[in-house]
Amino acid sequence: MVTSWLAELDGHRVAVEVPATTANLGAGYDCLGMALELTNRISLEVRSWGRGAIELSVEGEGAGELPADSRNRFVQGVEAAIREARGSLPEGASWRIEMVNRIPLARGLGSSAAATVGGLLAANALMGDALSTGDMLRLATVIEGHPDNAAAVLLGGFVASVALDDRVEAIRFDVPRGIRAVIFIPDLRLSTAEMRKVLPAKVPREDAVANLGRVAIGVAGIATGRRDILRILTEDRLHEPYRAVPYPQLPRLVADARAAGAIGSCLSGAGSSIVAFTDTLSGVARIESAFRAAAADTDLPGRVEVVAPRNAAARVVPEP
Repeated sequence: MVTSWLAELDGHRVAVEVPATTANLGAGYDCLGMALELTNRISLEVRSWGRGAIELSVEGEGAGELPADSRNRFVQGVEAAIREARGSLPEGASWRIEMVNRIPLARGLGSSAAATVGGLLAANALMGDALSTGDMLRLATVIEGHPDNAAAVLLGGFVASVALDDRVEAIRFDVPRGIRAVIFIPDLRLSTAEMRKVLPAKVPREDAVANLGRVAIGVAGIATGRRDILRILTEDRLHEPYRAVPYPQLPRLVADARAAGAIGSCLSGAGSSIVAFTDTLSGVARIESAFRAAAADTDLPGRVEVVAPRNAAARVVPEP
């Protein structure tokens, strides 16, 4: 039975809005991410009388398949925040969770990180903002295993991040205005864990140096408003060539988007989505057509979404 401070919050509700993200951005493996205007809205209600039960309703992506237990990343985020701030999770803590999800699952668009950060943010709001942004980023990185998606969800914009021994450092910039992300989202789902397994333990020095240079110039370029620098940043030699083995359509989709005039194009996260950037309406149309043609030629069904980068961070929102 809940006999702690949480019982005083029985019936309290909080809602959060969390964005999709595209991570790596080509050369920035595990250290770069960008938030996108494709969001999930999640409501959390405290039920002190539920004896540990979790009631979950999901509308949209993940309906009928997301678990209503501690495997759910939103639940993990909620409970991690409470343990960090209060020392332990009150016995019998129960939750009612309502999700309206637009971020596809297992497509490299940060659905897991969005849920994790959403849980941390919601619980922190219930506790009167007991945790700092740095605390939440560190906890999200522990849960997710790497900070790139989580940092972009939590901070918004274009984010460079690194996990250190005792903290996560992250620096964000606004994405230059006018950019649009044209995203091909295949029906194919790819497991992040499985896509990591195909990566080699060692890479050639020249490949590592090539990526380091692209990340350095890419971060500096975005920081100074140079949208054209995405052409250099999105060229990768550390992970995409290896991930093309289990995902053979990858090189064709990226190459065709670039040929259609994309400023840059790359695998989004671990895939399967492919993201291409443009700053013109005609560019959007050409890239969409190129994606559809390449998908048809390679027997890869899917859909195209056109979204703006999101410079706003994840946030607590008013209940309807």
